[in-house]
Amino acid sequence: MTEWTTTPIDTRIVRGALELERTGRGVLPHRLPLAARVQFPDEYLARTEEQPSGVRLVFRTRATAVELDVLPTKRAYEGTPPQPDGFYDLVIDGRPAGRGSVPGGNLTVIDMATQKAVTTPGEPGTLRFAGLAPEAKDVEIWLPQVEPTELIALRTDAPAEPVPDRGSPVWLHHGSSISHGSTAAGPTSTWPAVAAARGGANLINLGFGGNALLDPFTARAIRDTPADLISLKIGINVANADAMRLRAFGPAVHGFLDTVREGHPETPLLLVSPILCPVQERTPGPLAPDPGAPRLRFRALGDPAEVASGRLTLTVIRDALAGIAARRAEDDPHLHYLDGRVLYGEADYAELPLPDEVHPAPESHRRIGERFAALVFESEHGAFAAR
Repeated sequence: MTEWTTTPIDTRIVRGALELERTGRGVLPHRLPLAARVQFPDEYLARTEEQPSGVRLVFRTRATAVELDVLPTKRAYEGTPPQPDGFYDLVIDGRPAGRGSVPGGNLTVIDMATQKAVTTPGEPGTLRFAGLAPEAKDVEIWLPQVEPTELIALRTDAPAEPVPDRGSPVWLHHGSSISHGSTAAGPTSTWPAVAAARGGANLINLGFGGNALLDPFTARAIRDTPADLISLKIGINVANADAMRLRAFGPAVHGFLDTVREGHPETPLLLVSPILCPVQERTPGPLAPDPGAPRLRFRALGDPAEVASGRLTLTVIRDALAGIAARRAEDDPHLHYLDGRVLYGEADYAELPLPDEVHPAPESHRRIGERFAALVFESEHGAFAAR
């Protein structure tokens, strides 16, 4: 009979979350702190920040078997079946070592038009990895990137302890659903996770599907979170939500950067514009599903003629961001700018189209992550290159 050791699930072994909320069963990771969550204007962001993209348990052990009790929350859209079970990725000593899922759990049904949701409670389940080598090793269990996961109990058949600090830089990244990884193959396959693994960084992923909207509470969360490297991928949600006009966009970006700089005055800070998205390159938002398409595809509903009066497209946003970065860099030598089209551009779209005209396919996530790592971490002149 297996003799299990239960290890408390707390901030010593959970990485990538800004806060752990104590629940009746265990803890729920959050990617925004309570001070930000009380300012959310809608349910959409509340659900999104609970989705634990980049959140993982990290510990050192000689265990040959690991069990994790969790209560996942699955999602479905009205009139459609639930989404497939999310994946939990096992990484040992930095290398992929397994993948599993936990069936059941809560079910949240979402109205696509209003984003209102109803949740039906379910039962917890257990994730198990066995047959691991008995030597001492660093173990990581990455949580499903779009499946809120309440962590209940961690059991191992040998003692587990926190992994000591090995000097990896903490990289905090903020962006949209593309950064969140909503269409990635798994939690270690989102483009930020791919880039972090290749760049040797300790990732905090604040990619929020549909919610990279220059919210002041997000800027304050970034300001108050210790980080060695920061990147902000801004623009596509502002355009596809038709959230503001050019007059408001520039000052909002400056204000966001000013707030981040209050807590990180000399931290390398990379401003990244949107990747290529043809439906919004020259047509303003809002974005909506195309009712005539045979599968989910988005289209922009704005009028290109209104760009002259301040409506935002991705072309306008890139020009604005490049100008803001250039002006601020005169006084901020640690601020850098990257045009998102070098990560995914016209040639990539021709080879690996966006399946719904907005979100990259799993293969594109890997390509974007590898390019980001090469350009930003590994290039001699990269924003995050060791100096």
